[in-house]
Amino acid sequence: MNDSIYLSIQNSPRFKELVRKREKFAWILSAIMLGLYSGFILLIAYGPHILGAKISPESSITWGIPIGVGLILSAFILTAIYVRRANGEFDDLNSAILKEAQQ
Repeated sequence: MNDSIYLSIQNSPRFKELVRKREKFAWILSAIMLGLYSGFILLIAYGPHILGAKISPESSITWGIPIGVGLILSAFILTAIYVRRANGEFDDLNSAILKEAQQ
């Protein structure tokens, strides 16, 4: 691609929309993950008795294990949400931008 195509893409309102939507979505997902991790750390600091409590009297598993696993799984879920939107809406906008620039 030559410089004129790069400039037309950079000045495209659709490109600016794509960048704005992608950044906003990434910040939202980052804030969710930060909130989850911060909550977990605060629970470790101020509620260790909750994490150390057994799930049931005869179990050797404490609440800390499923909560920790849930935290890890939440990272995978948020990543899957981002990938799904990136492969759908963001790719569609990207294709439209490239078609528009090549005309």
